[in-house]
Amino acid sequence: MTNATLARFLLLALLWGSSFMLIKVSLDGLTPGQIVLARLILGAAVLALIVAVRKVNLPRSGEIWRHIAVAALFGNVVPFLLISYGEQTAGAGLAGVLIGVTPLLTLTLATAALPTERATPRKAIGLVAGFLGVVLVMGPWSDSAGSLGGQLACVGAALSYACGFVYVRKFLSPKGLAPTALAASQLIAAAVLQTFATPFLTWHTPELTGKVVAAVVGLGVLSTGLAYVLYFRLIGDVGATTASAVNYVVPVFAVLTGVLLLSEPVTWNLIVGGLVVLAGVGYAENRITGPRREPSLVKES
Repeated sequence: MTNATLARFLLLALLWGSSFMLIKVSLDGLTPGQIVLARLILGAAVLALIVAVRKVNLPRSGEIWRHIAVAALFGNVVPFLLISYGEQTAGAGLAGVLIGVTPLLTLTLATAALPTERATPRKAIGLVAGFLGVVLVMGPWSDSAGSLGGQLACVGAALSYACGFVYVRKFLSPKGLAPTALAASQLIAAAVLQTFATPFLTWHTPELTGKVVAAVVGLGVLSTGLAYVLYFRLIGDVGATTASAVNYVVPVFAVLTGVLLLSEPVTWNLIVGGLVVLAGVGYAENRITGPRREPSLVKES
C-alpha cells in the first residue's frame, strides 16, 4: 500500500468514524428525519455530479431500479434513521462501536441466504465471540439502562446494513453495474424515499446554528458523498478485500472524535467489548491468521 493509498484509507476511516459525532451535533437543531433527509440529498448531489462529469451511465431498467430502491431502503434510509434516533440517548463513540458488528451480521445473513456462503467452524467461533463483544459493549449490568433503546436502535441499524449488503450481492452484483453508478443510483433512490418518508416522521422547526449547519454539511458532503468516492478509489487501488479492512478502524475514529470533540466518557467495557467484536470479525473473516478466503462487505454510517 503506497503512502497515498494509506492516506486515503485513513481519511475514509476518519470520515465514516466522525459521522457519528456529526450526527450527535446535528441533533442539537434537527430531528433524525431532517438530518437523514439533508444527508442523503447532499450525498446524492455529490455522487450525481461525479457521474455527470465522468459521463457514467445510470441504470435504465425498471427492474434494476426496483432492486436499487430496496437496497437504498435497507442500506441507507433505515440505518441512517436508526442511528440518528439511537444517538438521541446513546453516545457517538458507543454508536460507532455497535455499528462495527455489521460484518458479523452480514456473514450470518449471507451464510443463511446465499448458496455460495458455507457455514464453517471458524465463522461460528468468530460470530459467537463477536456477539459476546456486543453484550460487553452494551453493558446490561451497568446504570446505562436509559440508553438501552438507543443502543438497540444502533444494533438494528447494523442489521439493516447487513440486509442491504446481502441484497446487493444477491440481486445487483450479478448485473455487472459500474460501482460508481450503483453508489450514485442508491443514494439518489434513498434521497427520494426519505423525501416521501420525512413528512410522516417527527418534525420541528430547524434550529440552524452555525455548528448544526457545519455538521450536516460535513455529514452529507464528506462522510456520505466523498466517502463513497474514496471507498471506490480504494477498491480500484488495492481491491475490495483490503479496502473493507477500513471497518476495523472506523470504530476507533468514532470513539476518538466522541471523546475529543464531545467529551464523551470511555468505559472499560466499551474498549474491551469493541476489541472482542473486532477480533470476532477478524477471525470469522480469516484476517487474523492468513489471507481472507471470502469476499467482504463494507458498511456506511
